[in-house]
Amino acid sequence: MRAESDESVSVRLELSSFAVDLTLPAATQVLRTGEPEALVDVPGAVAEALAAPIGGPPLAEICRGVLARGKAREAGAAPAPGRANRGRQRPTVAVVVSDNTRPVPYRGEAGVLWPLVRFLTEAGFPPETITLLVATGTHHRLSEEEMWALFDDRIREAGVGVHCHDAADQAALTRVGETARGSDVFMNRRYVEADLRILTGLVEPHLVAGLSGGRKSICPGLVDVRTLREFHGPVTLAHEKATDLILEGNPCHEAALEIARLQPPDFILNVTMRRDRRVAGVFAGDMEQAHLVAAEHVRSFSEIPLRHEYDVVVVHAGPVGVNHYQAQKAATAAARAARAGGYMVLIADTTDVDPLGSKSYRRLLKLLHDVGPEAFLQMIQAEEWEFVQDQWGVQIWGDLVKRIPADHIFYFSPQTAMEDYAMLPCVDPAPLLGDASGSDASELVSQFVAGAVAQACRASRETTGREPAVAYLADGPHGIPVRRE
Repeated sequence: MRAESDESVSVRLELSSFAVDLTLPAATQVLRTGEPEALVDVPGAVAEALAAPIGGPPLAEICRGVLARGKAREAGAAPAPGRANRGRQRPTVAVVVSDNTRPVPYRGEAGVLWPLVRFLTEAGFPPETITLLVATGTHHRLSEEEMWALFDDRIREAGVGVHCHDAADQAALTRVGETARGSDVFMNRRYVEADLRILTGLVEPHLVAGLSGGRKSICPGLVDVRTLREFHGPVTLAHEKATDLILEGNPCHEAALEIARLQPPDFILNVTMRRDRRVAGVFAGDMEQAHLVAAEHVRSFSEIPLRHEYDVVVVHAGPVGVNHYQAQKAATAAARAARAGGYMVLIADTTDVDPLGSKSYRRLLKLLHDVGPEAFLQMIQAEEWEFVQDQWGVQIWGDLVKRIPADHIFYFSPQTAMEDYAMLPCVDPAPLLGDASGSDASELVSQFVAGAVAQACRASRETTGREPAVAYLADGPHGIPVRRE
């Protein structure tokens, strides 16, 4: 959508902890995704998906089989193939859920988790045998209250358990095999030993795995750093098909799928969402087949066709941008729309414990800053380099600044300490904020965007000798610009 008047363009941005009205230059193009129809009755859609899944039997049939095997096991029969023999213990259920970096609709009347939990208890699983297993991957471990904050109060009141995956807790992991390349795979023990395993999640664009959801609940969700050498290794991430919306030929997707197949779930329940965060589709059944159908649905509305590149691209990190590490998803989307050597203005609402990310991420960001992107990539590809947590996130920034130089990136989050910007690949925001440093988040963001866009436009005008083309990605990392000749 292009503004046709000479007046400035105003857009409303609402993030987790603040809302702000942004003023952008006249003729700014506001680029949006398509808007699929929202589901009117989400619990009803979940019930239908559980009864008529994609590529597998109904969940009720699976539940009956698990409960029957549990009774047989109590009578002394052998456990099901691939499951641990835990004596006469009642059948257990692991419902894998996403952490706070994924805006999965777990809460409220339109939430998808309560209908599933209620179905399981009505099928014959006592609440105390059901565990919500938070798939944090290598993200920081959530406290019990942080976990319960993700879910509908009815779930807690029902008496089910909750547990957070900890990639650093070796006692909570078990070796489940190795990849074709010979890498050992360590996976969450609670998940592996559960009699019934169900994955839940959101299918949306993902900057290296193509799309989230499906197999990603297991890898990286339930594994450790050692297991991620192939999934998030430097060679994998450097592949041209390790990018948004691509699954076929994507080595990152293929690595995750290979690992997930070692201990596959019995069932998945994935959703797709509109830009207003309402549920657009429910996809249940086989881990691979249901995910592929959901992926096609996402592609149908998340691509933003481009006829040309832009000199200045303004973007926000959306609900996923809880720290700088996650904000890279918006940055890579914006880089798709920007010309090489163009300018980017990125806003994030970094509500996580650390506005930047893990200690390892901080350390490697400093290394990237000190040695530069080319040397950094050479270092992490060297044989003597020890693969460490979140190096993949810094590698992505290193690749990005080859296209959009660090001094062309304007990044700001109200929660980030001013001294931390020195190690980030971006312009120092302090001069743009001036005397507004004591203002609230909305005022800070408004002033920053106005100053950053004005500075970027001036610089672009001086370089190109023409009026800069400016775009605003209204959906942040959820809209993927795709160049159309």
